[in-house]
Amino acid sequence: MLEFLTFKKMVTPIIIQVIFWILVAVVVIGGLISLFSGSIIPGLVSIFVGPIIVRIYCELMIVAFKIEANTRK
Repeated sequence: MLEFLTFKKMVTPIIIQVIFWILVAVVVIGGLISLFSGSIIPGLVSIFVGPIIVRIYCELMIVAFKIEANTRK
C-alpha cells in the first residue's frame, strides 16, 4: 500500500489493460452490428482490424509508462 501511496507502483498500466478489453468488446460489437445491418466489408474490417488497432494504441500508452519507470531508475 505504501508503494501505491508514494507513486512507486503505477496503477495506470492496469487501467489501460481494462480499457483495452472494453474497447475490444466495443469494436467487435460495433462490427457485428455493422455486419448485420448490411455493411459486410466494413463490419468484417472492424471485427478483424479494430482489435489490432486498439492493441497498438494501448501498447503505445504502456510503453510511455515503461519509459517513465526506466527513466526513474
